[in-house]
Amino acid sequence: MEEIVLEAKNRSVIGKQVRALRRTGILPATLYGKYINPVAISLNYRDVSRIMPFITSSQLLTIDLEGEKFYTLVREKQIHPVRKTIQHVDLLAVSMTEKLRANVIIELHGESPAVNLYSAVLVSGQESLEVECLPADLPDRIIVDVGSINKVGDALYVRDIQLRGSITVLSDPDELVVIATYAEVEEEAVPAEVQAEPELIERGKKEEDFD
Repeated sequence: MEEIVLEAKNRSVIGKQVRALRRTGILPATLYGKYINPVAISLNYRDVSRIMPFITSSQLLTIDLEGEKFYTLVREKQIHPVRKTIQHVDLLAVSMTEKLRANVIIELHGESPAVNLYSAVLVSGQESLEVECLPADLPDRIIVDVGSINKVGDALYVRDIQLRGSITVLSDPDELVVIATYAEVEEEAVPAEVQAEPELIERGKKEEDFD
């Protein structure tokens, strides 16, 4: 995977005064981690807005803070409620020599014979898997090939997903990943106990005010 590097500078402007920074194309951010105290930093808004739509929560970003490099994960993005622009980013610095736990999104790829031959509908049961590994081995996404789903009722479970040996899957192996069902009984085909639960979004403290 190609390394993504963002240039950063230390930031002394905080609170409501960051509004003026945003108007000059600067994005306020916070860098924190197990071995560093939280640091207020600034990023180039254009650079961040160009890559952020494609960055997953398990994808490493290298932050070059005035010559010192930190390997980070995006932990929170504050979005303006009206403009939908990025207002602030929290970045978690990780140690490349210590294993971490992360949720990695699942992407379905390929063509299912059940869809092509029987007009089935593929219903997802899980949007992500929890894994444990070194940061360098952390995948930005998990690709699941649906080519083995041949008929209505065929399904893939967590236990069917094969990852590299250095990655440990922590999710329940019996959790449903995807199942083929008829369109008219789509909701009934997936038992209630394997329905994806609504994502819980932890509301962190709001360091900066919106415009």
